[in-house]
Amino acid sequence: MNADPVGVDPAVLSRLRLELDDDEGWFLFLRNFLNHLPRRIDKLRRGLAGADYEVSMDAVLSLKISCQMVGAERLAAMALQLQQSLLVGPDGGLCEIPGLEQVLGEISVLAGETAFVLEARVAQER
Repeated sequence: MNADPVGVDPAVLSRLRLELDDDEGWFLFLRNFLNHLPRRIDKLRRGLAGADYEVSMDAVLSLKISCQMVGAERLAAMALQLQQSLLVGPDGGLCEIPGLEQVLGEISVLAGETAFVLEARVAQER
């Protein structure tokens, strides 16, 4: 069940905590996710801006998978939608994506909101 409008599933966070079987490991995992989130968004933005299919795909997959691991469902879903729209052109570069700036803006905003929710969760659990 989703407890917040940002889309962080507390059940996934709880399951992750149980799987890690170590509170410090759980905190470290979340801290690493939060520390890498801006870099993942930046790498995605750079790959898309440069029409580099390989970099863009690597970045969107990294974003999607890491979000799934911490239960950031809305952000993972946005990454999946973007992943599905990445197509290689005849020149080997990335095909143009309609509304790309808007999509990137929405992903950036949601990433910030997701980070805020996760930061609050970490602070609450400490």
